[in-house]
Amino acid sequence: MHLSPYTCVHTQVSEHENVDLVIPTKEQTLLEAYKQWRERADAKVCCDYGLHVAITHWNEQVAADMETLAKEQGVNSFKVYMGYSDSFMLHDDEIFQVFAKCREIGAIAMVHAENGLVVKELEKEMLKLGITGPEGHLLSRPEKARNNNYAEATYRVLTIAEQTRCPLYVEHVTSKAAADKVQEARLQGQIVFGASNTASLGTDGSHYFNKYWCHGAFHVMSPPLRDDSTTGPYLMDCLANGTLSTTASDHCTFNGNQKALGKDDFRKIPHGVNGIEDRLPIIWAKGVETGKLDINQFVAVTSTNAARIFNMYPKKGRIAVGSDADCLIWDSEATKTISASTHHQACDFNIFETFQCRGLPIVTIVDGKIAYEYGELHVVQGSGKYIETGCFTDYVYQKLTKREQLRAEILKQQTVERELYTGDVVDLTKSLSNESKTSPKHANHELPAAGFHNRPATRAGARNLFDSSFMLSGEQWDDGSVRKTTRVQQPPGGQSKGLW
Repeated sequence: MHLSPYTCVHTQVSEHENVDLVIPTKEQTLLEAYKQWRERADAKVCCDYGLHVAITHWNEQVAADMETLAKEQGVNSFKVYMGYSDSFMLHDDEIFQVFAKCREIGAIAMVHAENGLVVKELEKEMLKLGITGPEGHLLSRPEKARNNNYAEATYRVLTIAEQTRCPLYVEHVTSKAAADKVQEARLQGQIVFGASNTASLGTDGSHYFNKYWCHGAFHVMSPPLRDDSTTGPYLMDCLANGTLSTTASDHCTFNGNQKALGKDDFRKIPHGVNGIEDRLPIIWAKGVETGKLDINQFVAVTSTNAARIFNMYPKKGRIAVGSDADCLIWDSEATKTISASTHHQACDFNIFETFQCRGLPIVTIVDGKIAYEYGELHVVQGSGKYIETGCFTDYVYQKLTKREQLRAEILKQQTVERELYTGDVVDLTKSLSNESKTSPKHANHELPAAGFHNRPATRAGARNLFDSSFMLSGEQWDDGSVRKTTRVQQPPGGQSKGLW
């Protein structure tokens, strides 16, 4: 193929353009939701696709379904939410269990990182102040230097991933602070990948303060766009230096009359913006045209890295003999103005309205067939197929597997060989239980855990403040004991003839 100096060939794979997210309802099992997504997609898809699966609650059935999906259905990525406290959010102990299971089956853990409980309280505060418009969405999710709930949540989930030795994929990195946490973890050797999105790279959160309500509402997404105009360039720098690995569309569109559900309460505005159609032109304009990314980096962050992470490479994300013939031809000189009046997305607003693009795809090839050419679409529904993504991908797990071997060796070396204890063993719980039967004062108290001091009172009958425990009421464990009065010669304050 002959290409002009202004044209490049791009492999077409992205984790959100080709891998959708299955979100089970409360009534569905993971397997039921997966089956429903497959039935919806298989008859209509025009390109190959894969699936992530969200974990919105935790029990033994979920754990079993995760293993089945990984081993039998080719799902190698599972997503948890730290936000959306009234619906999808998992608590830290549940996230720990999900990550441990991901590690066991060789999957990748994905996360939406924000402190959902704190956000909920801040939303209430905004409403008390009379803030009901789209700006309330941003103001209830503040970013102040490094001290904000996204940095906190990102650090917290990174810690859980490190403790479970699970590879982590942090989605929706829309803030500087969250990106910094990912960078710190990567510099320390943790296996973590960060993804930014089209919206946070191409626009900002100043739109939430637009006087036209619908304009602000159309930009509502979670995590929100930041109103610091330097955030987009900062995130692009993070893509250039390897802090962030991929760019997603996070495409989830709503029309104005649907966003209007939250016309009186910003909490009810559906979260989601457009991103698929404009993802590549926006990233080219903000990355390549600004000198932050070279062409190879552009291909990596929009295609190849995602294919590697989710184990589609080299079938996807590469142009070579044996790889799938999925690619596009890019014209770096082609231009267009983005507009809702001409876009192909099923929504009546575009958050990049009037943006001037320089650099566009002119031909898209799917499975060796031309699917798009100079503005014309040539596709057949059902021509795509589901792609199984195997677990324990080398790109993610090769280093982890070696680390596990070294960890086991180190732990064995730290094992202390000692003689077994052969003395008496006293069950403190039973001992205190017997005491409570004879001491009505303690009959209704919960029994202390093992390790509670159970020593007798001192000879003088006073409490030993070093040995006795206490209750918030001020009671002591030996309050029920009979104490003897004692005549002393020199009590505090001088001699006394009475009883002290």
